[in-house]
Amino acid sequence: MKWMIVIVLLSFASSSPADEGMWLFNRFPSATPKEKYGMEVTPKFLDDLRQATVRLGAASGALVSPNGLFLTNQHTFSTCLTAVSSSAHDYLQDGFSAASLAEEKPCSGLDAKVLTGIEDVSAQFPVPQKKAAAGQTAERAATISRLESECAAHNGESCEVVSLFSGSRYELYRYKRYTDVRLVFAPEQQVAFFGRERDSITYLRYGLDVAFARVYDGGKPLTTPHYLKWSNAELKEGDLVFASGSPRTTVRETTAAQLTFYRDTLLPLQLARLAKRIGALGEFSAKSEENRRRADPQRVLFLEEYKSAAGKLIGLRDDRLVLRKTVFDGKIRRAVEADAKLGTEAGKVWDQVATAYKNWAPSETAYQILEAEPAPGSTLFRIARSLVRGQKIDTGLDIDEPLEVTFLTQYLEELKDLAEHGGARGEKDKEIKLKEILGGQTPQAAAEAFVHSSHLQNPRERRQLSANSDALANSEDGMIRLAEILEPAAQRIRKKQDETIVAVDASAAAQIAQYRYRLFGDAEYPDATGTPRVEYGVLKSYTDRAGVNEPYAATFSGMFYRRNNQGPYQVPERWIQARTSLSVVTPLDFVSTCDIGGGEEGAPTVNRAGELVGIVFDGNLESLPNTYLYTDDQARAVHVAAQGIVEALEKVYRADALLKELGLGVTSTAQSTAPGGRQISSQTHPQR
Repeated sequence: MKWMIVIVLLSFASSSPADEGMWLFNRFPSATPKEKYGMEVTPKFLDDLRQATVRLGAASGALVSPNGLFLTNQHTFSTCLTAVSSSAHDYLQDGFSAASLAEEKPCSGLDAKVLTGIEDVSAQFPVPQKKAAAGQTAERAATISRLESECAAHNGESCEVVSLFSGSRYELYRYKRYTDVRLVFAPEQQVAFFGRERDSITYLRYGLDVAFARVYDGGKPLTTPHYLKWSNAELKEGDLVFASGSPRTTVRETTAAQLTFYRDTLLPLQLARLAKRIGALGEFSAKSEENRRRADPQRVLFLEEYKSAAGKLIGLRDDRLVLRKTVFDGKIRRAVEADAKLGTEAGKVWDQVATAYKNWAPSETAYQILEAEPAPGSTLFRIARSLVRGQKIDTGLDIDEPLEVTFLTQYLEELKDLAEHGGARGEKDKEIKLKEILGGQTPQAAAEAFVHSSHLQNPRERRQLSANSDALANSEDGMIRLAEILEPAAQRIRKKQDETIVAVDASAAAQIAQYRYRLFGDAEYPDATGTPRVEYGVLKSYTDRAGVNEPYAATFSGMFYRRNNQGPYQVPERWIQARTSLSVVTPLDFVSTCDIGGGEEGAPTVNRAGELVGIVFDGNLESLPNTYLYTDDQARAVHVAAQGIVEALEKVYRADALLKELGLGVTSTAQSTAPGGRQISSQTHPQR
């Protein structure tokens, strides 16, 4: 068996991109960057980066001063900016800057955590079996609960048990948690989200998506000896960088059969449904400026979902990606079948997955419409379904009736098509009670009737129905009635999915992950779990899918070249006034081959010296298929450049106190004349 492992490892390594991997801090492959880039990544380098990284829910941040100051993305603080605003000050739109500690704004509900330790606790869990015994799941859950409780009681920390390689290994993560987080600085929304949704699906980018906040402890700024110093070095193509964040869940143990299902069935259906709703909101918005304002938040959400699904589909339609996955599946399967302790029977798991997805595909349309994502955008229907199912509801939600009619009209049209024709590519669903739902009316008229006959707009009504099952059962509310009519069909399709693919998925994923761990051990990284990881890569230009050569960095000049400074490319007045003082050749955003997987908003990015060169704020469209399989051909992580942040703080915002805390002096711009009389700027970098 040993020779087979060696062959598989060598053959896989020869075809695997060198910068791939969302690595555990305690299992980093130090030999690889040393061999390829000549840098020895020491335990101290990793420890310093880990202790200077802040976890903010699903986002991250970088500690940048000894006084609890950290840098993250503006969009991470968008809720806080809205909450601390007033009728006199809209901080989300106009930006915010605290002139002193006393002016820093508390952000309730947001906490910051620093990973202080990692402990391997695998020995305390049952050994994963090919087919887990019925009691193993409950036993694992009890063990996790016990370990987390004991850890919290002993250390006074926030503790989390993380399952890796589908239960082949377990680690206990200990965090120091701080609940007093205060906003220090954020730019205007126009600059943070420059280009808005138009540029969010591509690159070049010119967004200053940054915010500074401070961690307090006992009412005073937290003392943070581990923080990242600002880099003075120029950014260059080919520079080696490291990112530290908490990437969202990836599914790289997905089989080729699953990828084919996503490509041919699931993603096209999602895109078709989203496109109809984006179009409907466009028509709604065109009627008035007030309509546009009301529709914009949901339209942005739909566009973000569309970008995500479209990017994944574009990648999966590149035959090279699925072929790579097929080849890799084959290598793993052959190694498994050659193992005397596993054998041919173990290799059949890939056949089981393929059969399950082939059988399920015709039912996916009904599942998406009835169960997975019913009535997208409709808050009323979401509340009604939660009430019918006895689930907890948010009683503070606002309802916009005209928008609700728009969303529900789209949904009733889908139900009609599903009942009569089977939807875009599915089977007719004869159990949908279409006559009872529409009552002989058009989807538009029926939607208006359901919405206008509902009282769920009233928070008090929602609370009463949530607390009184008899009142709910006897309710004449239109939306409650619609949810009740659809519930039997929704329960049926959910049960079918559970039986057809969910059980197979869970079992197959666990088995394949365990096979891979047995073959590769710590030479491979586990799928992302939303917990801290470290990645490395280089600043690298690329040619996008449209054949356009994209540089490794975008400079300030790009913010001003759009005609007439209009629409999503409009900069605030203060930026127009500061334009002549800006060094327009300073990098504002840059891209790297760092394997950020599902996204690592706010992840600090450092150079070889461990100095901050930027923070992650997005990935390009071509990076989205990395959820399934990494490639650095075109996929790039998008970062805000530290140089650009300093340039904006000094020249636009005059944030001298903030610059001083960062250990940065005042930069100077020396003017020189290029051939032909064109003025160019050369920046002198600040000294600590």
